[in-house]
Amino acid sequence: MRLELKQVRIADVVIVAVSGRVDHTSAEPFRAQLWPHLASCAAGGDRLVLDLAGLEYISSAGLRVLMLASRDVKAREGRLLVCGLQSIVREIFEISRFNVVFNVLPDRGSALAELRVAAATGA
Repeated sequence: MRLELKQVRIADVVIVAVSGRVDHTSAEPFRAQLWPHLASCAAGGDRLVLDLAGLEYISSAGLRVLMLASRDVKAREGRLLVCGLQSIVREIFEISRFNVVFNVLPDRGSALAELRVAAATGA
């Protein structure tokens, strides 16, 4: 399955659904497709949810892209959440400790609820 990113906007939340595989051959196209979505993810701007329910596999090259995305968003005081990890991707996140780096939620609804709570409390 080829890599695909689809965007949905719900108010000030941008959901980017990632499907396919992110490995050494698709990591750079993944970065190129993801980066425009990060541009508005800053304090007072959009919040970003990466819905990885359709992601079948991610390699260390793909994890590097996610780490750089996280740093980029944090530098601008934005919010980036990850949700919907399939079991193999969840295992990769746990082994690499990315489940500590990212706020990982079970599904899109949980991610949206988390952002609503954060917005209500001013976090």
